[in-house]
Amino acid sequence: MSETPQVVIADFFCDQLEPERKVLGDVARLTALRARSEDDLVGRVEEVEAIILYHEVSLTRRTIERLRRCKLIVRGGVGVDNVDLATARAYGIPVANVPDYGSEEVADTAIAMTLSLTRGVHFMNSRLRAGENRVEGTGQEGGWSYSLVAPLVRLRGRTFAVVGLGRIGSAVALRAKALGMDVAFYDPYKPDGYEKALGIRRVETLDALLAESFVVSLHCPLTDETRQMIDAAAIARMPRGSYLINTSRGGVVDVSALPDALASGHLAGAGIDVLPQEPPSAEHPLLVAWRDPNHPAHHRLILTPHAAFYSEEGLLDIRIKTAEACRRAVLGMELRNVVN
Repeated sequence: MSETPQVVIADFFCDQLEPERKVLGDVARLTALRARSEDDLVGRVEEVEAIILYHEVSLTRRTIERLRRCKLIVRGGVGVDNVDLATARAYGIPVANVPDYGSEEVADTAIAMTLSLTRGVHFMNSRLRAGENRVEGTGQEGGWSYSLVAPLVRLRGRTFAVVGLGRIGSAVALRAKALGMDVAFYDPYKPDGYEKALGIRRVETLDALLAESFVVSLHCPLTDETRQMIDAAAIARMPRGSYLINTSRGGVVDVSALPDALASGHLAGAGIDVLPQEPPSAEHPLLVAWRDPNHPAHHRLILTPHAAFYSEEGLLDIRIKTAEACRRAVLGMELRNVVN
C-alpha cells in the first residue's frame, strides 16, 4: 500500500487547519510546521509532495535542493520574492502564487490610508489625543477646530498615481476614480488598452508620474528592478506636500528615507503596511521617528503590520485556494498560476 502524500504549511498558520483539511483531507496528510526561519524546515520537508508558504520564511537553494518528491511550492499570497524561483525551476519544481486573493481588501486599505491622511483624519486624531492644539508652524491655538490641520485641499482633480496596474492596482485605480481623482499609472509591462478600459491615464516613465502626483500608491512586486525603487531621490521628485502609500512589498521603498521626508514636509504623510523586515527592529529609524512625539512622523505616518490583505473572508479565500493548488499537484492535475 502506497504512503499517503504529505502536504506541509511551512509558516504563519498553526491552528487546526480546518479549511485546508476540507480540501485535502481525502488525498494527503496535512501538517503545520510553524517555522520561523528556513532552519526550522531541516528534516521536515524533504519527502513532502507540496509546500504551502506564506511570508515569514524563505525557501532558498539549500532547502529546495533537498526536496525529493515535491510537486509544488505554493505561495499564500501574490509576491514570490521569498522563493528562489530559478533553483526551483532547475529542480523541476513548479512555484505558484494566489494572485486573486485579498485584492478588495488591499485596495480598500490603500484608499483608507489615502483618505485618512489627505483629509487630516489621522493627523487630527493623533494631535488631539496628545493634547496638542496649536496650528503647525504658527504657534497659534487651533483648539477644537479644523484650523488644527489647515490647510487641506480638495481631492477631486488631484493626481492619484498607481505604480503597478495588476489586479490590486486596477482595483485601487477604480476606487480613486470614484473619488473624482485624476488617476494615472506607470506599468511598463501592461499592454496598451488597459487605460482605455479603466478610464485612466498611462504615464510613460516613473519619474514623470512622480512629478505630477498628489498621492503615490505602490502595487508592484518586489524584483531586482523594483527593489528600493522609491528612495530619497524618487521622493524628491514628488511635489512638496504629497503622500506615499505602500501596500505592496516592503523592499520597494527605502524606508530610511521617510523620516527626513516627513520632517521636512516634503511628504505630508505616508501610509506603510509592509516593511523590508517584519517585524522590524524597535530601533529602526522609521519606528523611532514614529514613536517620537516631537517628530512629524508621530502624527503623519500610519503603520500597519502587513495587514492590508486581511478580512475574515479574504483569509478563508487564501487558505482554500492554496489547498486547492496542492490538491491539483497531488492528483497530477494541471497546475494554475505557475510563476517560474
